[in-house]
Amino acid sequence: MRTHTPQRLTRRLDDERLARIAEFGTAPRERSSRHLSQLDREWDVERKLEANAATLMLVGVALAATRSKRWLALAGVVPAFLLQHAIQGWCPPIAAFRALGSRSRNEIDAERTAIKALRGDFAGLELEPGAAERALAAAGAR
Repeated sequence: MRTHTPQRLTRRLDDERLARIAEFGTAPRERSSRHLSQLDREWDVERKLEANAATLMLVGVALAATRSKRWLALAGVVPAFLLQHAIQGWCPPIAAFRALGSRSRNEIDAERTAIKALRGDFAGLELEPGAAERALAAAGAR
């Protein structure tokens, strides 16, 4: 997914994540734990794509049944996008979700792992300048 996202957008998402992670270098454990709970509830781009597709298909079928059969086109286009995503790992709605700040599961998990490392869940990581970058690298995100 990152390969199909414009580099400036990927950089923006990475910079935002890095800034969030850097805040937790000296944060109280409770604050880190609250943020980790938020990350657990965050919908990744795949989940948003699935929910959006299901909603659009249901709306298309409902409108076709009550208004005009032409609405079946909507219910037909959406699965084509899902198939494209399954085959290529990308489809047009993904670009829109990414532009709105949606992240992949891997990006969310990397932030979670980095925050856990900074919180002290993993031994051997020193909290000095650049610790957030090293935590992301350890999580395989950079």
